[in-house]
Amino acid sequence: MIAVVDYGAGNLGSVANAVAKLGYEPNVTNRPDDLLNAAAIILPGVGAAGHAMDSLERLGMADVIRRLIHEKRPLFAVCVGLQILLSSTEEGGWHRCLDAIPGTVRRLPQGLKIPHVGWNQVRQRVRHPVFEGVPDQANFYFVHSYYADPDDTLAVAGTTDYGLSMCSVIIRDNLVATQFHPEKSGNWGLRMYHNFLKMSLGGGN
Repeated sequence: MIAVVDYGAGNLGSVANAVAKLGYEPNVTNRPDDLLNAAAIILPGVGAAGHAMDSLERLGMADVIRRLIHEKRPLFAVCVGLQILLSSTEEGGWHRCLDAIPGTVRRLPQGLKIPHVGWNQVRQRVRHPVFEGVPDQANFYFVHSYYADPDDTLAVAGTTDYGLSMCSVIIRDNLVATQFHPEKSGNWGLRMYHNFLKMSLGGGN
């Protein structure tokens, strides 16, 4: 089962449609047990990290996601989903996050157009199966006002320039996370989902 985590994020439909387009059947769910029984989990994100954490805590899914990461289960986190992997966020004051990746989510620098909306290049810092068939510095679609600043630079698998060189991909064990939205990024975004599901499920489409 491929679980798409439903905690009230606004892009559930586009994520589920992307998975379906690849020939898989997504299960959009807010049930913690479904996450534990899934072969692969996608954690989408739109909105504020603090609100996302509140929703995950209320639904009993925050500790489950921490457990999945600890057990090195396949998890793909998107946008706010990436941000809440860190220890804390400065958005809307200070909020505690999942603390799976030590670090802080910070506001993009002053003087830039915020939010950062549109296409931008991702520089691949590692060779990894999730990048198979995706050219270095391919364009992906971003919508965000805050960025992840991990303490562990080895977890940063991709960077993007927007007023600074910011983390745009995190990879650690079977955890993959992107600041951009693969489901809105055309063929390269679909390719990343395809690669992740192929890694997670073995073989596949």
